[in-house]
Amino acid sequence: MMKNPLSPLFLFMTVVFTTCLLISNLVAFKIVMLGTVAVPAGIFLFPLTYIINDCIAEVWGFRKARLMIWLAFGMNFFAVLFYQFAVALPSAPFWPGQASFSYVLTQTPRIAVASLLAFLVGSFLNAYVMSKMKRVMNGAKFPLRAIASTIVGESADSAIFITIAFFSILSFRQLVMMILTQAFLKTMYEIVILPLTQRVVIYIKRKENIDIIDRGISYSIWKIRDVG
Repeated sequence: MMKNPLSPLFLFMTVVFTTCLLISNLVAFKIVMLGTVAVPAGIFLFPLTYIINDCIAEVWGFRKARLMIWLAFGMNFFAVLFYQFAVALPSAPFWPGQASFSYVLTQTPRIAVASLLAFLVGSFLNAYVMSKMKRVMNGAKFPLRAIASTIVGESADSAIFITIAFFSILSFRQLVMMILTQAFLKTMYEIVILPLTQRVVIYIKRKENIDIIDRGISYSIWKIRDVG
């Protein structure tokens, strides 16, 4: 019997978090233009994962955020493996879509590594900064903490993914511009949607009657079973 069962709201947000990650990584290889700047198509959805990360770390603390991050990572890793399996299966002789199917779903090892590594580093940095700042500020100034954690997490995520995924494909100037643009746009996304994020956090705290401030916990990313 679990000492501290997971709430339906936490489970729902974990599912949404994982879904956003899966979709974002699936469309990330397509480059689109925002004005004169090239960015991955996933930029339009991926920032939601950081907003959800902020909510989880703010309400339930770092340990629940750690669980959610690893669950999402595991599902994404499984998806990547199954994509490769599906592509490798012999297609029906009358089906003309194998080349397109393979092009969309077959991530090169470099893209897969870039995506998974960037997600882990960025997500854990986001949750860590949110948790540490909440403890230092004794739970005050959520907007400042949400923005600061997003800047740190999204900057690391963008730098790792774009550098690994597109090095030697894009010029150095294009790489830098993509990293800076992504980090800026994702942070602005956070700022624009912050009033809604605050309302969601307040609602969850009241609904769950919980507001964790992490004290005396381990920030090791490997203690997955320690969920509070």
